[in-house]
Amino acid sequence: MAESNLVLVPGLLCDKDVYKPQLKALKGLAHIQVADHGELDSLPAMAEAILAKAPPTFAVVGHSMGGRVALEVVRRAASRVTGLALLDTGYTPLAAGEAGAKETAGRHQLLELARSAGMRAVGERWLAIPMIHPARLKERTLVAAILRMIERRTPDQFAAQIRALLQRPDAAALLPMISCPALVLCGQEDGWAPLVNHRVMAQLIPHSTLVAVPDCGHMSTMERPEPVNDALRTWLARVARMND
Repeated sequence: MAESNLVLVPGLLCDKDVYKPQLKALKGLAHIQVADHGELDSLPAMAEAILAKAPPTFAVVGHSMGGRVALEVVRRAASRVTGLALLDTGYTPLAAGEAGAKETAGRHQLLELARSAGMRAVGERWLAIPMIHPARLKERTLVAAILRMIERRTPDQFAAQIRALLQRPDAAALLPMISCPALVLCGQEDGWAPLVNHRVMAQLIPHSTLVAVPDCGHMSTMERPEPVNDALRTWLARVARMND
């Protein structure tokens, strides 16, 4: 398979380590960049920053909030995007009414925790939701890797990303317009971005492939790297065939 250009987009409070298994597994299959959102506070701004640094054409993988950013990349430059992989993510805007108010309050409570007790406390609170499959909570290596990643972020970065998520665009109308090879992947037990929502996304995106990773929560790239890597390899092969 000829090497492709590939941009990996981390999600909320994540960095390149969320893709550490994929960087190793996909080496040799693609020239890879990993986005860094810094203190950008809107999904469109994050997308524009990626487009400014990316090669002329590239495939893009987005996990969690990164999937929403990847959709904004497609919205702005579909002709440059050779393939799209959406992992444990969503496409809808902030809900109206009580549901939206509840989400907003919950995110601001976590930000207050970050400012008062530090980023590790935020990570520990997230893990307790749980962020990963309950069976993995006693796996010290996995838990420590997630906590270290979150600790590298700052409360100001967290605040910026919260603003971005609360103002997230509605991508529903965009999904049927996506024409590049698309992968929609989700941990089967993802409580943050449920599988049922990914089924809807896959139905809305023409010719997309849906993959549900068993025994896996929200952090699929770190929890179950082998099936995620297999799905990405298959998708990259499809991208390469479509762009030969």
